[in-house]
Amino acid sequence: MSSYILLTGGAGYIGSHTALCLLRAGYQVISFDNFSNSSDEALKRVEQLSGKSLISINGDIRDQAALTAVFSQYTISAVVHFAGLKAVGESTELPLHYYDNNVAGTVTLCRVMQHFNVKKLVFSSSATVYGDAKEVPIKETSARSATNPYGQSKLMIEYILEDLQRADDDWSIAVLRYFNPVGADSSGQIGEDPNGIPNNLMPFISQVAVGKRQQLSVFGDDYPTADGTGVRDYIHVVDLAQGHLKALEFLQSFKGIEAINLGTGVGYSVLDMVKAFSDVNKVPVPYQITARRPGDIAVCYAEPSKAKRLLNWQTEKTLQDMVRDTWHWQSNNPNGYKA
Repeated sequence: MSSYILLTGGAGYIGSHTALCLLRAGYQVISFDNFSNSSDEALKRVEQLSGKSLISINGDIRDQAALTAVFSQYTISAVVHFAGLKAVGESTELPLHYYDNNVAGTVTLCRVMQHFNVKKLVFSSSATVYGDAKEVPIKETSARSATNPYGQSKLMIEYILEDLQRADDDWSIAVLRYFNPVGADSSGQIGEDPNGIPNNLMPFISQVAVGKRQQLSVFGDDYPTADGTGVRDYIHVVDLAQGHLKALEFLQSFKGIEAINLGTGVGYSVLDMVKAFSDVNKVPVPYQITARRPGDIAVCYAEPSKAKRLLNWQTEKTLQDMVRDTWHWQSNNPNGYKA
């Protein structure tokens, strides 16, 4: 009986790219997603691109009965846990919603995994757990803190997983701390399709370029950086998906819990990204400078050598790949997955 990799939130931006990566690598995949911020269309396109089928289940990670039904029906060898709400601003307005979905949902998932003796887990964490890091590049050993409920929910889950592994050393857990995922599959068929106003820079830039929005707001140009705008570590989503494949391979022979940064180790400013997008794609991106956003930090980029050492993984895509693939997706799909 063949075994499956369960992707919670498998229809989302990073989940769908990872599903494609795993199918191409020969894995059997189940996506478990409530489609609150994702589209079933993404999974259909993943099947078309890979030439393989996956199992898509509409369900919520807080629903223990629904998860139990999946684990009862299929042999699952490992879980990649993406499912979670992720808008920083919204989290400050709806903290209970974030703690219920992200934290309580993860506890329910782990309880069901434990019941079925499935103890290999790749967790989708975030560089937000570093808060306003005192030094860059940011190492995995940097102090952790959070400046908003979204980041706090990721940090709480990390603590929960550490306690779980300490209590039962049969668990093998990779905690992947992403920096800033951007880009899309080079086919232009799957990509980032945010609900409403984008929270992240890249989809905002591409929606301005495609004419959906008038101009980009650049939040602050008085940071202590080369051009005054915030500097981040942007990682191509295809490189990121590959990191999950490498993490699953790593867990085959590893017992314990490891936190691993997934980033390029290079920081680009907001204006660097705007310029690269315009130059590579030959499209204008009008912008205006506005006030800083509360909670934003000046500089954040990864020290990624641990991923190279443990996972034999490093990024391969360039800044040009990131902006070109983003535009290829957005110009092919001006309204995202909505026809």
